[in-house]
Amino acid sequence: MMKAIVIHAAHDLRVEDRPDEAVGAGQVKIALAAGGICGSDLHYYNHGGFGAVRLREPMVLGHEVSGHITELGAGVAGLAVGDLVAVSPSRPCGSCAYCYEGLPNHCLNMRFYGSAMPFPHIQGAFRQVLVADASQCARAEGLSAGEAAMAEPLAVCLHATRRAGDLVGKRVLVTGCGPIGLLSILAARRAGAAEIVAVDISDFTLQMARRVGADVTVNTATDPDGLTGFAAGKGTFDVLYECTGVAAAVIPAIATMRPRGIIMQLGLGGDMALPMVMLTSKELDLRGSFRFHSEFAIGVDLMRKGLIDVKPLITATLPLDQAEAAFRLAADRSQAIKTQIAFA
Repeated sequence: MMKAIVIHAAHDLRVEDRPDEAVGAGQVKIALAAGGICGSDLHYYNHGGFGAVRLREPMVLGHEVSGHITELGAGVAGLAVGDLVAVSPSRPCGSCAYCYEGLPNHCLNMRFYGSAMPFPHIQGAFRQVLVADASQCARAEGLSAGEAAMAEPLAVCLHATRRAGDLVGKRVLVTGCGPIGLLSILAARRAGAAEIVAVDISDFTLQMARRVGADVTVNTATDPDGLTGFAAGKGTFDVLYECTGVAAAVIPAIATMRPRGIIMQLGLGGDMALPMVMLTSKELDLRGSFRFHSEFAIGVDLMRKGLIDVKPLITATLPLDQAEAAFRLAADRSQAIKTQIAFA
């Protein structure tokens, strides 16, 4: 038996015993080391789901994880017992229409760790021992377990950056400076952005934005008109990373976009009304960005080479037996960016 972090209902989080799994061909057994608490985990903890997605049975949470391989299944090559690996939570089927089209992030049969979208739910990775496909694992030697566990949110932002296209010399606006917003700053800078302006309503997160490379920060809680100057002359920014999903953040940001600018929508706060006349008259491109695939291994490689540093974003690490305290801390945007749980 092993310990796992299981959500039963809103604010009903338990550390429970779960049975070990056998290792099959093409799989590896992993002693989990670190797991990061994501916004979706917090939605399950605080609200029992998000939007139309609701918990209908107990579910192991977690999808941002790393650990050390303890056993190899038959046919596994390129990995060894003892390797630290970042584990991608994305498990497309490989045989549906979208997988064949090269769009595995839109797989019709996706098995993404810790998701209540299908029923039975897809159980998550917050467990002491995880059996994963070898293809999910990216070797992370040279990184800490905590850094390796940041590969998943980094991959989200790298996928958005790829969707945004050429960023060399571009002026970029980032709305929302949680983990995704901050990682978007790192990704945009690595892709060649010339200027990055970050917007949030928290001084703590904006301080972190400056630390990871934002040139200018605007707190719209204390300075509601802080973006107004950027709207002059039909706008300033070539690309917007919209990481809130909240209309109160999106609409002022759209006003600051230059004609034919690109809006990358990452935030999933819910459906909202947008200023379609402005989108049309400025000929703006509105592009969604959902999950990732190949960007997972790319992100691990960038971290291993020292080209992207995620260490400042890991603001707290708590042991497994303090899981609920870790979830409460992760929800406090006045002091936490990325809270992780140590499983070893």
